[in-house]
Amino acid sequence: MSSVPARDDIDEEYKWALESLYADDEAWEKAYEEAEELAEDLAAYEGRCTDDAATLLATLETYEQLMRKVSNVASYARMRRDEDTTDDTYQALTARSQSLSSDASSAASFLEPELQELTEADIDELLDEEPALAEYDHYLDDVLRMKPHTRSTEVENLLAELGEVTGAAGEVYNMLANADMEFPTVEGSEARSASDGSSGDEPRDGEQQITLNNFTTLQKHPNRDFRQRVYEAFYDEWHGVRNAVGTAYKNAVKTDVKLARARNYDTAREAALDGPNVPVEVYDTLVETVRDNLDKLHRHAELKADTTDGDDLRMWDLYVPLVQEESPEVSYEQACEYVTEAVAPLGDDYQSRLAEGLDSRWVDVYETKHKQSGAYSGGTYDSQPFILMNYQDDVESMYTLAHELGHSMHSEYTSESQPYVYSGYEIFVAEVASTVNETLLTHHLLDTVEDEQLRRHVLNEYLERFRSTLYRQTMFAEFEHRTHEMAEAGEPLTPDRLDDLYADLKGDYYAPAKLDDRIAREWMRIPHFYRAFYVYQYATGISAAVALVDGILDEGEPAARRYIDFLSSGSREYPLELLRGAGVDMASPDPIESALSTYGEYLDEFASLQ
Repeated sequence: MSSVPARDDIDEEYKWALESLYADDEAWEKAYEEAEELAEDLAAYEGRCTDDAATLLATLETYEQLMRKVSNVASYARMRRDEDTTDDTYQALTARSQSLSSDASSAASFLEPELQELTEADIDELLDEEPALAEYDHYLDDVLRMKPHTRSTEVENLLAELGEVTGAAGEVYNMLANADMEFPTVEGSEARSASDGSSGDEPRDGEQQITLNNFTTLQKHPNRDFRQRVYEAFYDEWHGVRNAVGTAYKNAVKTDVKLARARNYDTAREAALDGPNVPVEVYDTLVETVRDNLDKLHRHAELKADTTDGDDLRMWDLYVPLVQEESPEVSYEQACEYVTEAVAPLGDDYQSRLAEGLDSRWVDVYETKHKQSGAYSGGTYDSQPFILMNYQDDVESMYTLAHELGHSMHSEYTSESQPYVYSGYEIFVAEVASTVNETLLTHHLLDTVEDEQLRRHVLNEYLERFRSTLYRQTMFAEFEHRTHEMAEAGEPLTPDRLDDLYADLKGDYYAPAKLDDRIAREWMRIPHFYRAFYVYQYATGISAAVALVDGILDEGEPAARRYIDFLSSGSREYPLELLRGAGVDMASPDPIESALSTYGEYLDEFASLQ
């Protein structure tokens, strides 16, 4: 029976260096206390922060110090918890850091309402009086832009204090899915074992443990009966918690709707997109353009049907590779080498920094017992990047590594080039940085690798990335939009209604496949739904990334320089403006149509290999 190793069984070189953020929990406690003191210092400026330029500058600097400290405290606690989601110690630290974050937001809640009492002329006068305030020009413009959606200091303080509670549905879901749920074992067939610290998640004689991390990998297995057993056992387990998950999601949606109304927005979607100043038309354009090109996805599904040994394409066939031979093993070390080579078109500086990061334990590599599922890039303005992985020694994991390194390099360039106030960046541009790396990896491997088996799997993987990023995430975006519309119209969000809605969308997007009742439950396993109107940015991101890589490979150094400038800009400008500077206009359907055309061309190329 395949087993997931304990964290102590993994060599140190494959674990992230969280001690570089805080040496130990005692250092974390000290930082926590310092943050509490800073919150008190900031609160003392309430009612007088705009009295004069010097006071405003002091207020903003104190605010930055507080938020930097809170970010460090919260990141350390969360990442320690993610190492083992059942660890009570770090569950407690995470809960405390969430309370601290809520307290900090409450202490700062006066700031934007008081700034919004100023006129543009008042702000210009303050900027003239104190040159150091010029650093905050875009921030101040953005605060004034949000004036119609900012409430009184009293209401803002209440909303900030509720911050710890408003995320409760997502927290409940996370603990249910990652800590409490135990997925069943199924009968398997022979598979290789892992010798490098990975989980060895492919089926073997006897029984195979299903986990959140290995489910999609198991769904790629060539044995169709095995895939079906995994599929049915996995979704039957979700059926057992449908009322709990349904209640969690219903309350998450209601929270989004009520918070949007509290801030004078007509819809939750409008509220979510207004933060980064992205018009809702961008969202609608994405959905409409993808809908107009579902024929390409249907063709991909038909190619998959040719690889199965049945008459119909079923839901347990959707992840099956277009190539029938076993996927080549790609060790973590080999993946690091491939990714480092692939980013060469971005310049020597980018390439050397990425290689150094891999050597500096940015990455927590392998799946371990009760580790947080999935992958992400984390870290703070004051720390090195940190990447959580659940590496599975396959082509897909190599691409995930490239993806997360794109995020981490974005953070590196932004932190170096921007002051703290602009050190963050919106997801809308973040997903561009990650997908540029994936696209460069594909070009590099198809241009340089002679192993035909690996080349076929690379082409298949990139097609799967298009399918899962451009189409699947757009389908998710439609689901989110409709569930929030239902809540805003006062319609009940019961598990049955959610099942029906999801099944209808799945039927549209995967028309050549035969649906069954279990696939209607797939919405239950998508954690991104607890961060509403987030996933559409994966689809816009891949569209922008394809256009940027085309320019970099065609034009060379000038285009690469524009891209590095884009990575270095943080949130100095709004996302659409940043992308225009890099050479892509996401207010237009053109990049989406271009990306979909590329997807079609890769489908043609694969078909020609048959």
